[in-house]
Amino acid sequence: MDVESSSPSSHALIKKEKGGWRAIKYIIANESFEKLASMSLIGNLSVYLMTKYNLGGVFLVNVINIWFGSCNILTLAGAFVSDAYLGRFWTLLLGSIASFIGMGIFALTAALPSLRPDACIDPLNCSNQPAKWQLGVLFSGLGLLAIGAGGVRPCNIAFGADQFDTSTKKGKAHLETFFNWWYFSFTVALVIALTGVVYIQTNISWVIGFVIPTACLALSITTFVIGQHTYICAKAEGSVFADIVKVVTAACKKRKVKPGSDITFYIGPSNDGSPTTLVGDKHRLRFFDKASIVTNPNELNEDGNAKYKWRLCSVQQVKNLKCVTAILPVWVTGIACFILTDQQNIYGILQAMQMDKTFGPHNFQVPAGWMNLVSMITLAIWISLYECVIIPIVKQITGRKKRLTLKHRIEIGIVMGIICMIVAGFQEKKRRASALKNGSFVSPVSIVMLLPQFALAGLTEAFSAVALMEFLTVRMPEHMRAVAGAIFFLSSSIASYICTLLINVIDAVTRKEGKSWLGDKDLNKNRLENYFFIIAGIQVANLLYFRLFASRYATENKKGH
Repeated sequence: MDVESSSPSSHALIKKEKGGWRAIKYIIANESFEKLASMSLIGNLSVYLMTKYNLGGVFLVNVINIWFGSCNILTLAGAFVSDAYLGRFWTLLLGSIASFIGMGIFALTAALPSLRPDACIDPLNCSNQPAKWQLGVLFSGLGLLAIGAGGVRPCNIAFGADQFDTSTKKGKAHLETFFNWWYFSFTVALVIALTGVVYIQTNISWVIGFVIPTACLALSITTFVIGQHTYICAKAEGSVFADIVKVVTAACKKRKVKPGSDITFYIGPSNDGSPTTLVGDKHRLRFFDKASIVTNPNELNEDGNAKYKWRLCSVQQVKNLKCVTAILPVWVTGIACFILTDQQNIYGILQAMQMDKTFGPHNFQVPAGWMNLVSMITLAIWISLYECVIIPIVKQITGRKKRLTLKHRIEIGIVMGIICMIVAGFQEKKRRASALKNGSFVSPVSIVMLLPQFALAGLTEAFSAVALMEFLTVRMPEHMRAVAGAIFFLSSSIASYICTLLINVIDAVTRKEGKSWLGDKDLNKNRLENYFFIIAGIQVANLLYFRLFASRYATENKKGH
């Protein structure tokens, strides 16, 4: 058979061969190496800044929280660039390169003593603070890592979802499995990072400990490029975020227009150049429908397209805005859940640093950064049991493949979070009382006592975070998947900024005679347990909010209302 004569079918075959699990293995490998690298830093950043930069107290927590928040809020910029200009492949690649350079800077700060302040013999009585230029080098590394995260995080899940045809039942099933295995695979990478790399950083060498994640990012980039021939790459077709702003602006300009049955709506460019009357749902947020109303024929050019895109928007642009507003109630619930997990990443590690870290008959020194490992292992175990054991057993019993609903998973996650913070508060009271009784900086209470709160934090993430990620991606149309990823990480960003604000407010309100609940480098002089109980109260309020209001949106199955 002549090759040229069969070119149409050959092209169809090539297109069919692209995507699916063949492409997913490269995408998951890229994500795994990137997460291994980033978590090697996140898991031990508190320890590094405290021991090598002599930072502590509220300033240390602010630096970490603001960096966490910046990593996540830049996902909005990443999604914008991806949708409007570069596409997901190039945004992922350039984001990975920025992370590689940022991690390289961190490796330099560890290798060159001149980039850090002089070491302190007594951490509680230390005046060796970093110079402004030294902080500048440190913050430039953190900034590049944040830029890299902004490119990678909103696009990785969306790019993976692009590889499946969700218009078919089989494609939807593959997509649902992808969400869990995506989370599982990078969790395994986190376990490796939090065991081997964190141990090397803490007990062997910070230089080697930062060179390893730098090399992992190089592998991440290499693996991603190697798989390029297998990817389905959707073209950039314009930013949904820009369209949303245009719709709000146009609707405000036409706020006095009264909708009626005889009104003409602008559908968008058409073959004959004429606008078409809107047919479909107009019951939600009718105010924004005004953005697509043609109030004057002069708003259209000779081709039937909008002359002024900030005054007349298409029906599809309005629908995109409605997709975003429809998920906001559940999204708000996710913010409160991330407030909890942020505390374990920072204050949980600081707790571990002031506890007895010896373990076993040979007095093995457990690195404080390893405590995040407990959360990751718990998450991985649950997902494995859920996918490989619980669902198959339920299918054998009922004959159907039943899963926990999004609503139930989010509720279970919030309840786990409440229990987590209550347990953490009482454990901190016990740790602090023991340290004060012995008059020591390090409490004689074993670090093992922190296992329950970190395990509960892992279950909170396994239920709430995975469910939220799935909710946002499934409820969005395919062309808005990068937006879904950005919104997911935006919730984490806002949580970090709320934590920063909350911590500074508590520090200011409770400060008396130079002391406050959270202001001292020595946790024994603080009242951290009260802060944990406040977070537990926020989770209770979040549960009530979700049960009484937001849960009705979590049970909604339709897209694009």
